[in-house]
Amino acid sequence: MPSTSAKSGRPAYDSRRLQRIFDRRAATFSEVAFLPREIAQRMRERLDFIKVNPSSVLDAGCGAGEDLPGLRERFPEAPVFGTDISSAMLTRGLQHDAADTSWRRFLPASIGKALGSRGPRFAQADFSALPFAAGAFEFVWSNLALHWHSQPDLVFPEWQRVLKVGGLLMFSTLGPDTLKELRGAYAEVEAAHGVPSRPHVIDFVDMHDLGDMLVESGFEIPVMDQETLTITYKSPQSLLADVRRWGAYPFQREVDSDGAVSRRLHKALLAALEARRRADGTLALTFEVIYGHAWKAVPRTTAEGHGIIRLEDIGRGPSRNR
Repeated sequence: MPSTSAKSGRPAYDSRRLQRIFDRRAATFSEVAFLPREIAQRMRERLDFIKVNPSSVLDAGCGAGEDLPGLRERFPEAPVFGTDISSAMLTRGLQHDAADTSWRRFLPASIGKALGSRGPRFAQADFSALPFAAGAFEFVWSNLALHWHSQPDLVFPEWQRVLKVGGLLMFSTLGPDTLKELRGAYAEVEAAHGVPSRPHVIDFVDMHDLGDMLVESGFEIPVMDQETLTITYKSPQSLLADVRRWGAYPFQREVDSDGAVSRRLHKALLAALEARRRADGTLALTFEVIYGHAWKAVPRTTAEGHGIIRLEDIGRGPSRNR
């Protein structure tokens, strides 16, 4: 695997390291789950404007499975699958699902079995290499997971592969302005102490680049939008604690070779964040949230490479839409 991503210049994707990050953070991730829960609600509001009734659903990067109950409620007849790279996260998802469906023990066995067949199924997998057949799903949902992969141009084709033609992809991810306060504080500290600059948080991909990748991956009618959310904190320590719980330090060394230097830089980082305190006394942390949805396009060629012309396209001139 190359050392950097061709699309973004980010450190190359390391699935085993990412798995370790979220396995370690699974036990405390619920303490910062308010953000993905809020974004999931905003995604559901966007879904209200789209007519879709899928026969099968995949939550790609499902974490502890908190979005699965809402997906089951919206699509009660569809089996809902969840996949995540972290076994510890999935274990929490299984526990959550068991608690959520405990009422089924009061149902007749035949009804309970029928309902169970529509409950969520979990698979531990990298979402750029899914263990599902082509065309297995009519709806792929992914909430605040895509930014963990350094090459989304490899992820979109895989999501396109497991979708049926005409199937819908809906996702949220984080954009370049995310954690800009923390990134700026680190840059100040490194410059002041003569420390070589290195990445401390994810280098998030721009919304327009993601839209281009969708089209290149075989999706059509992509709709992209973004909004900026601000979370406020009372102290630099609480801000950093939440960022660590989110796991947004994938490139930070776990152990610094010089503990004294590490402590000095950490103290300077706290001071740099403190200097950013706003007039109301709070410290702000920015999240640029990107939303996207698109449909799997009808193939333009057969498996043998022959061109496919749709009846509705006959007689039309070249499209001027981009």
